[in-house]
Amino acid sequence: MGVAAKICGLSTEETITEAIAGGAAYLGFVFYPRSPRAVSPQQAGQLCAIIPPGIARVGLFVDADDRTIEAALEAAPLDILQFHGAETPERVEAARLRFGRKVMKAVAIAGFEDLLGAARYEDIADLLLFDAKPPRRGDALPGGNGLAFDWRLIANRSWRCPWMLSGGLTAELLPEAVRVSGAAAVDVSSGVESRPGVKDPAKIRAFLAAAHAL
Repeated sequence: MGVAAKICGLSTEETITEAIAGGAAYLGFVFYPRSPRAVSPQQAGQLCAIIPPGIARVGLFVDADDRTIEAALEAAPLDILQFHGAETPERVEAARLRFGRKVMKAVAIAGFEDLLGAARYEDIADLLLFDAKPPRRGDALPGGNGLAFDWRLIANRSWRCPWMLSGGLTAELLPEAVRVSGAAAVDVSSGVESRPGVKDPAKIRAFLAAAHAL
């Protein structure tokens, strides 16, 4: 049956076609201007047009205001809103109600104490995404830094909503990451790139093959 996979930070038809052919369950578009993977609402709309039914289209936002989200939704038919910043449970719930979309909340993990924060979103988010906490430097992004956290921190834990594992994953690391964490779904961005923001079709193919083989 395999592990469900999300390819995030897509920006070209070629890589989207590769992700679709490889059986990705989720395709992600970044609406965060500081990211090398950022796309405009218009770009996302054009790319979403080639995605067939049954594959979830995810928009990633970082502490975005309503107008930013509205602009993305006006141009692109997103199925899920992914919040990857410091959004509070109240903000996530308000966006879910306002925009009528499923919501995913990313939770940055470095130690056990970070899991306590995740519990605040369990009854609000439709999905949780566990990612590595960004490094403490000015140019660090909220995600897509190619860093992993200790997967044992989330092993053998149950949550009241589905969750994904993210952070530093590659085709080579995926089997061990899933074995240790118990993840049924995974998210990758930098792990399928040749350089920041440039997705590699061959790496996408290899990652999805590894996910489906599990």
